[in-house]
Amino acid sequence: MEFILLAVLIFVLSGLRVVNQYERGVVLTLGKFTGIRQPGLRLVIPIFQKLTRVDVRSTPIDVPKQEIITKDNVTANVDAIVYFRVLDAQKAVLETVNYMYATSQFAQAALRDVTGNFELDELLSKREDISMRIKEIVDAQTDQWGIDVENVKIQNIELPSDMKRAMAKQAEAERERRSNIINAEGELAAAEKLAQAAGIIASTPGALNLRTLNTIERISTEPSQKTTMLFPIELVDAMRDIGTGLKHK
Repeated sequence: MEFILLAVLIFVLSGLRVVNQYERGVVLTLGKFTGIRQPGLRLVIPIFQKLTRVDVRSTPIDVPKQEIITKDNVTANVDAIVYFRVLDAQKAVLETVNYMYATSQFAQAALRDVTGNFELDELLSKREDISMRIKEIVDAQTDQWGIDVENVKIQNIELPSDMKRAMAKQAEAERERRSNIINAEGELAAAEKLAQAAGIIASTPGALNLRTLNTIERISTEPSQKTTMLFPIELVDAMRDIGTGLKHK
């Protein structure tokens, strides 16, 4: 009698299962789905029942590096990461052999298909749009497996070395072009200011004399040897008038 009780106790204890808070237990009885076990200590009938735990937390999957050819025939290597969550544990177990592997494989195919429809410049500048497009495709497929794709992020885009050198040269040429434009704009602004100053000095009586005295004062303070010759402004004006008259003749 004691042996029978001990055997029954061992049989019952062997059927105890712990389902964690972040899991759901899918129970099959004689191979047929019979229910979902919630978190806690659960009992299944050994031999006749099987419990499969399904993690319902948000799970990241690395999409391995894929070699793609862009729309403008540039070869590149692209990888990504997919975040998904199991919403229906029953479908995740019954509709696919391995839902994580199936999601990863489909994400790889979607990554190749979508990125191949964009040119290189678009691939580099529109990562968010491309990631969203991949998410929509993968989410539509995995919905039948009870899986919700929360996000897809393109991580790295590796280009051939010759393409990297060409892009570096292009970027350098663009920086030089912008620098030349900025320098030209600065010289134009300086020339405009000088023209305005010259106009003001020419139209203001005595302004040229003050400017000349200013210049003489600044030169005289420098420690180098100089010889300064000053001419009356009237003499300068007379010589200018004579030069103008000769030119007209």
